[in-house]
Amino acid sequence: MPRPVCLFTGQWADLPLEVLAAKAADFGYDGLELACWGDHFDVEAALADPAYVKGRWELLADHGLTSFAISAHLVGQAVCDRIDERHRAILPDHVWGDGDPEGVRQRAANELIATGRAAKAFFDAAPEPVRAHIDRTGRAVVNGFTGSSIWHLLYSFPPVTPAMIDAGFEDFATRFRPILDDFEQHGVGFALEVHPTEIAFDIATTRRALEAIENHPSFGFNYDPSHLAYQGVDYVRFVREFGTRLFNCHVKDVHWSDTGSAIGVFGGHTDFGTDERAWDFRSPGRGRVDFETLIRTLNHVEYEGPLTVEWEDPMMDREAGATEAAGFVRGLDFERSTLAFDAAFSE
Repeated sequence: MPRPVCLFTGQWADLPLEVLAAKAADFGYDGLELACWGDHFDVEAALADPAYVKGRWELLADHGLTSFAISAHLVGQAVCDRIDERHRAILPDHVWGDGDPEGVRQRAANELIATGRAAKAFFDAAPEPVRAHIDRTGRAVVNGFTGSSIWHLLYSFPPVTPAMIDAGFEDFATRFRPILDDFEQHGVGFALEVHPTEIAFDIATTRRALEAIENHPSFGFNYDPSHLAYQGVDYVRFVREFGTRLFNCHVKDVHWSDTGSAIGVFGGHTDFGTDERAWDFRSPGRGRVDFETLIRTLNHVEYEGPLTVEWEDPMMDREAGATEAAGFVRGLDFERSTLAFDAAFSE
């Protein structure tokens, strides 16, 4: 069967889940990737009350929807980051606490551990087709970010020493190994969305991140080509190299310019959608990502998970865009052939 087409709810957290579920069904989606903010997925409630996770599945089923992942991007960002006032806006009050940076990081790590356990409870209550998918892949999935203590060292001036970069990867490993060990104990995978501001943001840093945690089996990737393409990173090569660790896949497009512009790849301290940016996110099919090649490469690495639209396009109405994106992704995917097209010639 073609892969399920899902919608990530993170950009829709201003809507109650019941409202969004009805819309997503009308847009043409098979399921939702539930964000752990807004009212979409409550980690504490999922751990405390079996009726809560049962109710989430019933709500989804009422609209003909399913789910294959939950997402903890916001709290994950705080695990390794250099904490400042920006984080207060994205974190739950109990994680922010008094705002002491090390305390925030430790509470964020504990919250991520709790999220893995909540995912276990949620997917243990899933309908049979979802349970069968988890049995095949060997894990439930929590998507997220890691943050990074060394992102601010990206441009090496004043000169950055190798020891400073080494320390950043060591910090990531120290903070994430206990999280990943707990995920492993509960049969859950953490899927990092390789992305600027994270410990891994291209192929080279992804290799270093895996090395730092000694290729921990519960660490994989929420693959999103849009975050690689505008950097000049070979986003198809990423799939070929790390295909066995693709736990989830986001479908998001991006446009980038081949000619000079007023605002370069670093963004010029401008908002998304500003005229003359060198790059900007686009609704799937309206940017420059080669999704045809990506689908074929995902087939080669035998990726079986959903294709989940993370809808972001600053110049387009989101409901129109999400509807168009569902149709685009459904038309894009296809099953891999089980026989050679020229086999009949040998008959």
